[in-house]
Amino acid sequence: MKTHTITLRFLVPALLILLAAFSRILPHPPNFTPVGAMALFGAAWFKPRHWAFIVPFAGLWLSDLFLNNVVYAQYYPSFVWFDTGQLWVYLSFGLIVGLGFMALGKITAGRVIGASLASSVLFFLITNFGVWVSGGMYALTWQGLAACYAAAIPFFANTILGDFCYTTTLFASYGLLRNRFPALAG
Repeated sequence: MKTHTITLRFLVPALLILLAAFSRILPHPPNFTPVGAMALFGAAWFKPRHWAFIVPFAGLWLSDLFLNNVVYAQYYPSFVWFDTGQLWVYLSFGLIVGLGFMALGKITAGRVIGASLASSVLFFLITNFGVWVSGGMYALTWQGLAACYAAAIPFFANTILGDFCYTTTLFASYGLLRNRFPALAG
């Protein structure tokens, strides 16, 4: 019979991701969030790979649950388990995990920075496409799509900065912990 234990090599990255997820509750500029960083960090450190999806998605969902039902409760008539308007965020999140698998097989500063920038671009393209295709704000034409992306450009700088800062913080924190506690380096 196979037994399952929670190891430090699982628990520490999971806790770092959950801390990052709940930092979304703190006041911050628009789009300055840990979303891309959580996905990349999970992809880099969780083995087996299904945990790279489960743990970051759980952190994202739990923080969304709090934000939707406490911080933004006045915008919802009842308790919200999942806001379907966030589907495009979750889709981009899953694709960023996949990007992390491809880019961070070997972790170097250059690869982490490149993956962080690529995750920002992926998030920008997918979520703003979702805003456009959902209708209502922009005409469902090429001009409407261009207008949607153009309107989102001012928020893109915060996405890049947020991904970079949180990615740096997560990877550097775990690197320092791995150096300090050999059981994590395993």
